Amino acid sequence: MNTQYVKKLFLFTAFSLLFGFFSISQAMSADLIAPQIPIDKVSTEIKTKFQDPDFTQDFNQAVDYVKKAMGPYVAFNRVSALVLGKLWKKATKDQKLRFKEEFHTLLVRTYSRAFFEFNEWTVRFLPTGKVKQGAKKTIVKTEILQPGLQPLAINYRMVLTKGGWKVYDIIIEGISLVTNYRKSIKNEYKKTGSLNAVIEKLAKRNIVALSKKNNS
Repeated sequence: MNTQYVKKLFLFTAFSLLFGFFSISQAMSADLIAPQIPIDKVSTEIKTKFQDPDFTQDFNQAVDYVKKAMGPYVAFNRVSALVLGKLWKKATKDQKLRFKEEFHTLLVRTYSRAFFEFNEWTVRFLPTGKVKQGAKKTIVKTEILQPGLQPLAINYRMVLTKGGWKVYDIIIEGISLVTNYRKSIKNEYKKTGSLNAVIEKLAKRNIVALSKKNNS
């Protein structure tokens, strides 16, 4: 799988379930197990919102909406810690908060773009078996169906928190979102030797990207 194809997959599918891009039938929804329910719920909500053409005219408004909507369904503390890896343990409380916020914004704005570029995609939940009583983690397996193309295997790593089941990683055709970003962050850190520099670069990228999109 080449780099450009992988990038395209991540652009569209990573966290896209949380952005409501997939439709799930009512019959299927009735048979979902607990970790699948939040995926179904938020996807339906956001997909409905993005069907309003007036709403999608303002990219920044769309990003803000998605950020709020996906918040309850993603374990961002865990995601951020996994992406930073060993750097998370070395980071100060302030650095952790700043990184989580900027990385959160990066993910949301990146994958919100999928709404403006793709359509006619659906998701099919694959059998995952019953979650064992007391289990804190599980994997929700799906296939993304695309007209004229082979199904894509998308697995969602879920963790049970006090707020319910939440996503903390996505594996697309065997490629982990967390691992992918961890390598990128690690390379940036090696160049500067400063976590603050990494966070500042993320912040600048977010500001520039949102500004360009808003003025386009």
